[in-house]
Amino acid sequence: MLTSLADGPKHGYAITVDVEQFAGVRLGPGTLYGALARLESRGLIEALPAEDRRRPYRLTADGSVALEQELQQLHSVTRQGLDRLRVAEAAR
Repeated sequence: MLTSLADGPKHGYAITVDVEQFAGVRLGPGTLYGALARLESRGLIEALPAEDRRRPYRLTADGSVALEQELQQLHSVTRQGLDRLRVAEAAR
């Protein structure tokens, strides 16, 4: 969800659609709004004033830092995994 909000504010349904497009995961309403509440309570996102019946959320500065740290760690793990696969394939 933080990745979805990295390019700007979105309301719940837009987050669901975006996450499904880039991650292939369909978030149910309970999962989505439970996670949004936890992220908001941790100060990683903030709710903006409602537009019609939709409430958009945006990433906070702390949320941007947390997302970048997580992505850097995932990048490191991915790089290690790919390197190890190459070594294993070369040994076959």
